[in-house]
Amino acid sequence: MGDPSPSSAAPREKNQSLPRRRRYATVDVFTDGMFSGNPLAVVLEAEGLSAEQMQTIAREFNYVETTFVFPPRDGSHTAHVRIFTPDREVPFAGHPNIGTAFILARRATDRGDPPLKNLVFEEAAGLVQIELIWENDSVVGAELLSPEPLARRSEVSPALAAACLGLTADDVSTERNLPQVVSAGLPSLVFEVKSRAALRRVLPDRQSFEKVFPLDGAQAIYVYTHDVGADTGCDVHARMFTRRMVEDPATGSAAAALTALLTEISGDSETHLRIRQGEDMGRPSLLLTRAQSHLGVTRTRVGGRCVAVFEGSFTL
Repeated sequence: MGDPSPSSAAPREKNQSLPRRRRYATVDVFTDGMFSGNPLAVVLEAEGLSAEQMQTIAREFNYVETTFVFPPRDGSHTAHVRIFTPDREVPFAGHPNIGTAFILARRATDRGDPPLKNLVFEEAAGLVQIELIWENDSVVGAELLSPEPLARRSEVSPALAAACLGLTADDVSTERNLPQVVSAGLPSLVFEVKSRAALRRVLPDRQSFEKVFPLDGAQAIYVYTHDVGADTGCDVHARMFTRRMVEDPATGSAAAALTALLTEISGDSETHLRIRQGEDMGRPSLLLTRAQSHLGVTRTRVGGRCVAVFEGSFTL
């Protein structure tokens, strides 16, 4: 398929220590309006950067995640992509894949290349397949297939999970399942609260977090409720908090795991969800998910719209 990024035709530098101007773009993901959704920085020419440099750049952008685009190791794939939060590299994440695919497709169109339809990213969690969403000859978003089937890991008591978010055990709904670490590529502790009011009251508690995490690879909590009231535009409201006490406006990896989990719990072969996130932090986001279960294996697709925001460059 080839790498649609500008770096694909650039020769590898002989002297990696020489300063080089590198282009980047930012995009708001899981939204159709600028300055909402989940912001992402995409470094388009990452060849020659060390892991330490990428970590420093991600810390400078200070978004929930920053992606770095490299030429693919396998020429049949689109790109090799690495994902960094401000404090660590992660093997997979949802909005970084959606946003990176959107940016690469836009740049390919700007160069006059044929419209991209499908992309394959090489990542630490495996190959991530992405289908672009086009409207009126313009790319408006993307949908990814989670790189791993659902994995269910350790359970946590309702009281301990609730304490991490300043809630009580009475706020936790255990009708479907106990708080549990689940993953479709990136683990999170996931649990349900009984009401939208409880979701609004969430206030992460560092001491309680430190008692629980890290746990089975998880460093964050994804909490959700089916209590959506008169909001007919969604099925679930959700919030995500990391161990750094930072709220994530939209979390594709956790949405994928949740959708797969609910599919298995219900015994249905397929589940579709519209998940609203970021409402309580002023970054409203909408994630569209669909999970399918076949022969005991559940895989999920997560999609949404994107809006380009900034472009620039830096020398390093």
